[in-house]
Amino acid sequence: MREVDVIQITDILEQMCIEANCVLNSDIKSALRSGLECEDGETAKDVLGNILKNAEIACGEFVPICQDTGMAVVFIKIGQEVHLSGGSLNDAVNEGVRRGYKNGYLRKSVVADPVRRGNTGDNTPAIIHTEIVDGDEIEITIAPKGFGSENMSAVKMLKPSEGIDGIIDFVVSTVENAGGNPCPPLVIGVGIGGTFEKVAYLAKSALLRSVDSRNPDPFYAELEDALLEKINELNIGPQGFGGRTTALGVNVETFPTHIAGMPCAVNINCHVTRHLTKKI
Repeated sequence: MREVDVIQITDILEQMCIEANCVLNSDIKSALRSGLECEDGETAKDVLGNILKNAEIACGEFVPICQDTGMAVVFIKIGQEVHLSGGSLNDAVNEGVRRGYKNGYLRKSVVADPVRRGNTGDNTPAIIHTEIVDGDEIEITIAPKGFGSENMSAVKMLKPSEGIDGIIDFVVSTVENAGGNPCPPLVIGVGIGGTFEKVAYLAKSALLRSVDSRNPDPFYAELEDALLEKINELNIGPQGFGGRTTALGVNVETFPTHIAGMPCAVNINCHVTRHLTKKI
């Protein structure tokens, strides 16, 4: 049994909050460059060029890539051979987020009540997903999520009879209805299966995959390619000004479901698809 003091989680999350908001992932930068090479229109090229320049400045000066530094979504995989000591895991996570957003001068965007509002002043509480896994390590992933894109996401309880065509129509129409609002080019996380709450988690976790990865099941890898092609045919383009690069990638995650249902969720992320993983 390995003992880990939760202060280690607080300390590492403080730094992860800042780094994730200032350094754009290499797979996203590579996809943006590929989009730039494929675009014909000058406006689309200019927008993609400016996005890449913005990312370079943010990384070089260690300042946020976007003014919306998001709600902190934290995924923690805890090895079953780990014993946490020194306090509450949730408290440790929230303290790390609190310190990171304060010391990194990141915008605090969380309100204490969804209806009555009132900013909490420190970007807590975080959204925390925990999973018990094999081993004696702790893997922490933070994915700050801005709400320009989060607001464009959707869940639909499809009927099994709607089949693959129903899934494609729902995903594509969700992106089409979003238009330029979520700051394209986008990364699209798609969840299929499970239950109402599970499918939303699947779509969210799909955004943690690299955009150049593919679902290990050839059937769903083909679906990812088909969805990306159809979405990029919408001509929404970078920042909604038209072009071939509406999305940088589509990642699909699935889970077994009930005989009577086929839940589907679409979690849209902007071109600033931020996530960072570290282990303790």
